[in-house]
Amino acid sequence: MQNQDNNNFSISHKEPGQFEETRFEKIHNTIFKSSEIASKIVAQEIAGLIKEKQSKNENCILGLATGSSPIKVYEELIRLHQEEGLSFGNVITFNLDEYYPMEKDNVESYHYFMHENLFKHIDIKAENVHIPNGMIAQENLDQYCLDYEAAILNAGGLDFQLLGIGRTGHIGFNEPGSHSNSGTRSITLNHITRADAAQSFLGINNVPRRAITMGIGTIKKAKRIVLLAWGENKADIIRETIEGDVSSQVPATYLQSHNNTTFVLDKEASSELTRIKTPWLVSSCIWTEELKSKAIVWLCAKSKKPVLKLNDKDYNDNGMSGLLAEEGLAYDLNIKMFNKLQHTITGWPGGKPNASDENRPERALPARKKVIIFSPHPDDDVISMGGTFDRLVEQGHEVHIAYQTSGNIAVSDEEALRYAEVALDIADDNNETIKNVILSLQTRKISKTDEIIIRKIKGQIRRKESLGATRYLGLPDNQVHFLDMPFYETGTVKKNNLGSEDIEIISTLIAKIKPHQIYAAGDLADPHGTHKVCLDAIFAAIEELKSKPFMNDCWVWLYRGAWHEWEPHEIEMAVPMSEDQVLKKRKAIFYHQSQKDNVMFQGEDSREFWVRVEERTENTADKYNALGLAEYTAMEAFKRYYF
Repeated sequence: MQNQDNNNFSISHKEPGQFEETRFEKIHNTIFKSSEIASKIVAQEIAGLIKEKQSKNENCILGLATGSSPIKVYEELIRLHQEEGLSFGNVITFNLDEYYPMEKDNVESYHYFMHENLFKHIDIKAENVHIPNGMIAQENLDQYCLDYEAAILNAGGLDFQLLGIGRTGHIGFNEPGSHSNSGTRSITLNHITRADAAQSFLGINNVPRRAITMGIGTIKKAKRIVLLAWGENKADIIRETIEGDVSSQVPATYLQSHNNTTFVLDKEASSELTRIKTPWLVSSCIWTEELKSKAIVWLCAKSKKPVLKLNDKDYNDNGMSGLLAEEGLAYDLNIKMFNKLQHTITGWPGGKPNASDENRPERALPARKKVIIFSPHPDDDVISMGGTFDRLVEQGHEVHIAYQTSGNIAVSDEEALRYAEVALDIADDNNETIKNVILSLQTRKISKTDEIIIRKIKGQIRRKESLGATRYLGLPDNQVHFLDMPFYETGTVKKNNLGSEDIEIISTLIAKIKPHQIYAAGDLADPHGTHKVCLDAIFAAIEELKSKPFMNDCWVWLYRGAWHEWEPHEIEMAVPMSEDQVLKKRKAIFYHQSQKDNVMFQGEDSREFWVRVEERTENTADKYNALGLAEYTAMEAFKRYYF
């Protein structure tokens, strides 16, 4: 099957045997260049089904999902309704699940989500919308679930079921251990599921422990199932679901027995599938330079040998005989790969003056470069590339830090209250504004939108922490820029879409500084997260500016966050750090005190960011060493973006 990079494609089901990957893959899947493209295709399939049912004067019964995965599908359905006249008058919907207990008007309820993201924008009849009631009395809950199941059957059964997938492999809220014939019921949520939801609830302690969900058996009765998965965070569970055995511990694997299911993936979510990660194990390959590097690094890890010790047998025994036939002896391949890796290593991320740059990742000239480090939140700079930041300043470059968002939502109410109480003491108890802020923080409900004054206080906390870190690393305050991009300033976890004003803020700064280097967060773990939106804004600004003469001298380097790192075959610049530099970076991270202890958005990893990132940079250094290169304490890695 070919990856799909445009809209001229249907995701209709193909029978087993119609795509070459069936030796490994047990569920039909389609890979798209981006989640945006894929979402439009899925929306078009749903729209086509609605129209087909309308032509027959029949109702269209849709099973709908919540979460970040289907948002772009719903946006496209809204557009089709508002701009192309798609009517939902014949549509009956049944949502998969709801937290329990959960009030309908709570902004974290799926009832609220569905109305905000779809129902209030289309012409669906109110009586045709079915979402589990999160406030049903406990004594009535079992009967309510039976009635919900009966309502689906009475409507004629689900014509189309839209799904996401959790990192535990859950579909709906069918957690590990769920039975293949389970029906609608109440369920206790897995810790990982709750951890993944913690950001929306401003902390895992606020996430409900129970939910109401359609069962696996209910879902499998749908005539058509489409499962969406976006981002690197889903890659492991997608591989396990598509290629693994059917298991109650990965409930999504039950879909292997459904005869009309398609998994719709973006490139990142598909990255662990055998045909993507190691295509030479599936069939003959076109050996691009990138694929050669990927395969050789993989072969080193599998054989537990450094590059220069690989032999012809290693290649032939691991599906890479075609590469040898194309390139010649293993010896020649090994030398070429070793030199490529060696040339990525530099202690001079801004280029080394008065030195040949033929085999270095950065140019020697100009000796003093103008640099912009874009940081999505006010700590990503030191967390992700603090050692490189330090090197650039020490080596005399004109470094600018641009904090793209205020990061205010990541400051807990308790932290803001502590600062407000200190401010009130300094104000001699006479400041009514501060008094009102304290009262609001003490009495407000979980998930309520932050008022502007509270957002301002939380934003100021993060600003001052950032300035502490940048001053410690020797950067003048006038080279620190707080951009406060508007898409972020909603006062809630849910952000607005990227807008022209956001892009203009980025392009204005780039045009003003005229940098020789831009560093940006290249995280793709969450394709709808803040990092991705911030990266899209940078890419859009570069697209606007690329015809300007100064952009001919501008190189863009992408770094990763606390969770992921570039793999050795992807790295184009690796900056080693000594033990002293690791400690200096750690201290810079410690200036961000509001993010140090009890971080709100940690995911399932309870370790602090500095611990995670030190492990990440040590692992990168270890991987280089295992490949036969010099041993370093730690390494920060970068991949160049070409425009």
